[in-house]
Amino acid sequence: MDDFASVLSAARAGEDTAWERIYRSLAGPVIGYLRAHGAPEPEDVAGEAFLQIVRDLDRFSGDERDFRAWVFTIVHRRLLDARRARSRRPPPAPLDAHEPAGGDVVEDARSSLDRERVVALLADLPPDQRSVLLLRILGDMTIEEIARAMNKRAGAVKALQRRGLKRVGKAYAP
Repeated sequence: MDDFASVLSAARAGEDTAWERIYRSLAGPVIGYLRAHGAPEPEDVAGEAFLQIVRDLDRFSGDERDFRAWVFTIVHRRLLDARRARSRRPPPAPLDAHEPAGGDVVEDARSSLDRERVVALLADLPPDQRSVLLLRILGDMTIEEIARAMNKRAGAVKALQRRGLKRVGKAYAP
């Protein structure tokens, strides 16, 4: 984000354009993280996380990297909250929704297969390994930032990352 400090200051002042820039820069990775974790209603969870970000922005201090880590820490915690809430109530019946036809059928099929492969690989990982890998890749977080977000020691996060990468490597090998 260009000139993060001024965007942050404008967001704190309530300027819509600043909030739009923040949302646009983070919404894709946040929703991707939630979808990869199989979050119930990822857009809703992302919305709750962004509401908390708006409410708590005055408590934040740091640079752009710190902000991104702070955001993904909030997102991770909202994901855990959503899972706990879902376990207490049955999921709603699925709607029969049809996706509109795409443009290039071959490219759509390849994209779908690639996405299915990634989702399957992530689904085979234990939740902590999946979280670490997704926070590293989608959240662009350091080991120390992930450790704080997950309430773990940095050494434990490194071990989870190493085991997760090893497991994905074995599963992905031809």
